[in-house]
Amino acid sequence: MIIVAGSLRVASGDRDGYLAAVADVAVQARRAPGCLDFVQAADPLDPERINIFERWESDEDLQRFRTSGDPDAPPPDVPDVLSAEVRKYRIASVEAP
Repeated sequence: MIIVAGSLRVASGDRDGYLAAVADVAVQARRAPGCLDFVQAADPLDPERINIFERWESDEDLQRFRTSGDPDAPPPDVPDVLSAEVRKYRIASVEAP
């Protein structure tokens, strides 16, 4: 299992615009083969932070989704990302908390 998690930072006044511009990405991801979860969400405490969480069955599923878009389509018009700290984790086992 693959988990992609972390956060993005945008200007506080730009966060809602950013999330609206990328809202369809979550819809597309959750329909993709191998996607177990996908969310980009406003942090409840920090007005500049967007929390990222993705869970995929495999590297191949994640890569297939990331390369599935139309390469000629214009990218979404999103506000500038000021910083990003997002990492990919390989999970060897899963158990109840």
